[in-house]
Amino acid sequence: MITSDYVLMMARYNSWQNSQMAESMAALSADDLAAERGAFFGSILKTASHLLWGDLIWMSRFDGGAAPVGGITESLTLCADLAAWQALRGPTDKRIESWAAWLKVDDIAGDLTWYSGASGRNMTRPKAQLFVHMFNHQTHHRGQIHAMLTAAGQKPGATDIPFGPDLLGPN
Repeated sequence: MITSDYVLMMARYNSWQNSQMAESMAALSADDLAAERGAFFGSILKTASHLLWGDLIWMSRFDGGAAPVGGITESLTLCADLAAWQALRGPTDKRIESWAAWLKVDDIAGDLTWYSGASGRNMTRPKAQLFVHMFNHQTHHRGQIHAMLTAAGQKPGATDIPFGPDLLGPN
């Protein structure tokens, strides 16, 4: 289904996109970041917090590291402000890239079983499917944030993989 090169490329894409998003977010006031914008999670900051929470919860399942506190409801308040988000986002992106860099083909094979607070039960799915899901979840919510930032007068930057940095070469 996927390769370790795919996972590494998507981890690097995630870091690139979050860096661009952070620049646009930093240009807005705290009120602008917290403003209700009609998105699924409401504001830019709440959506960014949820996205970060999702990365942390999936990485805890993938690498056995620390998980965020709380469930999806608490994901919206993971970061009280931009500074808190920035303090967690960079290290989380490095964590994802480090995990992806050591991932081998055998690490992608097989299933992963975890307890899902969202469904209230244990779940088992192929690891490859879950890795793709994490990256898809990132792209989905960053797309929402991109739209909100654009509506707020920002220019969040390119999102197309071919027009970005070399995501396959050495970093």
